[in-house]
Amino acid sequence: MSHRHGFPEKREVHGGLELKDRKAYQAVIGLEFHVHLSTRTKMFCGCRVTYGEPPNTHVCPVCLGHPGALPVANERAVELGVMAGLALNCRVAGRAVFARKNYFYPDLPKGYQISQYEEPICTGGHIDVPTSEGTVRVRIRRLHLEEDTAKNVHVGESGRMHGSVGSLIDFNRSGVPLMEIVTEPDIPSPEAARQTAVRLREILQAVGASEADMEKGQMRCEANVSLRNPDGTPGTRTELKNINSFRFMERGLVRELRRQREVLESGGRVEQATIHYDPVADEVHELRSKEFAEDYRYFPEPDLLPLQLSPAWVEELRRRLPELPEQTRRRFVEQYGLSEADAAVLAAERELAAFYERVASEADPRQAANWISGDLRALLNEAQVGISGSKVRPEHLVELIRLVQEGTISRSAAKTVLGRVFESGERPSRVVEREGLAQMGADELGGIVDEVISSNPEEAERVRNGDQKVVGFLIGQVMRATRGQADGGRVRQLILERLGS
Repeated sequence: MSHRHGFPEKREVHGGLELKDRKAYQAVIGLEFHVHLSTRTKMFCGCRVTYGEPPNTHVCPVCLGHPGALPVANERAVELGVMAGLALNCRVAGRAVFARKNYFYPDLPKGYQISQYEEPICTGGHIDVPTSEGTVRVRIRRLHLEEDTAKNVHVGESGRMHGSVGSLIDFNRSGVPLMEIVTEPDIPSPEAARQTAVRLREILQAVGASEADMEKGQMRCEANVSLRNPDGTPGTRTELKNINSFRFMERGLVRELRRQREVLESGGRVEQATIHYDPVADEVHELRSKEFAEDYRYFPEPDLLPLQLSPAWVEELRRRLPELPEQTRRRFVEQYGLSEADAAVLAAERELAAFYERVASEADPRQAANWISGDLRALLNEAQVGISGSKVRPEHLVELIRLVQEGTISRSAAKTVLGRVFESGERPSRVVEREGLAQMGADELGGIVDEVISSNPEEAERVRNGDQKVVGFLIGQVMRATRGQADGGRVRQLILERLGS
């Protein structure tokens, strides 16, 4: 495990930020995640959890905060919270207590949020995070359960409170089950923060605790960030808000760290505050002074009994945990001989890993990894769909790999076939037959190679004299003449044979 480190000596690669003198200041970052749990109903009532439906259509007296409406804890939410904690190496409490977090805001109809404070459901876990400077162990301070607030919709071109002409409230989100996951300030760089978020999402998706889709608001993040002073004393932390993607998280942290450094180097003092990151302008702005825990006047929720979690029940949930992404990565390297990079790509999503294993059971595992992590994944990203939404089935990819290995089609033609299968869901052999993509016979290919050589005598002579750089030009001419149906390796072999090189 690497030690916590500061900024690179010459240039900070994130966002063009230049930071010099490694010993001067040291980044200290902690993250807070709010993650929707994958339940059918809300945390304390029976209203259905939905996304994208008409506003205020899934509400009741409980999630609207009507006087006298009593909450009842969602058992499935508790179960998923515990499974997430176990996957994050946390200690599960034998007793957890719900508390009222008191503050006043339009999206909070009761005037308080039901959360957990002094006795959370899980504490003390960790995530091992790979970075460009080694693996960092990021400790988990706590994981607790709470309810989400309603959603403020600001009317205006900006979509934000500033510049809006009014605000509307959608209570469909009010009461949706949330996990809040808080890390210790162990994160040494913006890059490590982004990787921590990526690893956390992979784990939560793997255990089925959450879909963690940031576009739907199912995973939201805030960052507590400060600079440790050269003498080792801690700096004042600020809280970075409005993080709606992992890329923006990294960029926002770079900008806030630069702002803090500029304040300190000019002789000023960093004030504890909430900071907004504007990804369009790539700038940070101070919003308000930061609240302290005592500002919320926490006290135990009188309408909910403490949760009593028996060791036997917790161990049963531990036995039900699926293989986690890090375990899948290691197994793919050992079982299938994959590179660390390919294994990381395939194991990042549970459905993609399962798709790969179905293909690898009937085709060469490394070829399967190359096709899925390369060409197929590029098609999925371009179409913005997951593997479950793709028309390419495992049996399609098995057939495609076989067609290439048998020499029926070239690698370049196979890429074309995959694109057609992705669009239509047809079998690869049908696409090959319909579009005439089968490789030509040896005699026909040899004739085209001879013709290309005779049409390019100067280049052919240079190859005879040992200039291997020109071989690529001749290969390109043959591939053009065959419309990509020839195998590039076979074409190279024929050219070199013909020219005695």
